[in-house]
Amino acid sequence: MPRVKGGIVTRRRHKKILKLAKGYFGSKHRLFKSANAQVMKSLLYAYRDRRQKKRDFRKLWITRINAQARMNGLSYSRLMHGLKVAGIEVNRKMLADLAVNDKAAFNELATVAKSKLNA
Repeated sequence: MPRVKGGIVTRRRHKKILKLAKGYFGSKHRLFKSANAQVMKSLLYAYRDRRQKKRDFRKLWITRINAQARMNGLSYSRLMHGLKVAGIEVNRKMLADLAVNDKAAFNELATVAKSKLNA
């Protein structure tokens, strides 16, 4: 029985990796070995950062809410507790958007939260 060579399979695998490495600097987009290492690392970074992005945005929203809450004489935690007691369910993304784009509406929510805390 003749020997089966895997040239086509190897070529396809190499082409797939080199296609993913398009745009990388220097030999990282030309040579399979360095391209493969960089593609594997890049895929790990992409996986990690898809999760990291969610944390980063939450931190940004909390920072924006806190800044606007302090303009209304409340801390972030007291504002959130006041809103919870008042039964207002607005997520942090929407609150941050209000804090940046519609300060009047945010101030209304802050006064409601403040009144519920004092009551």
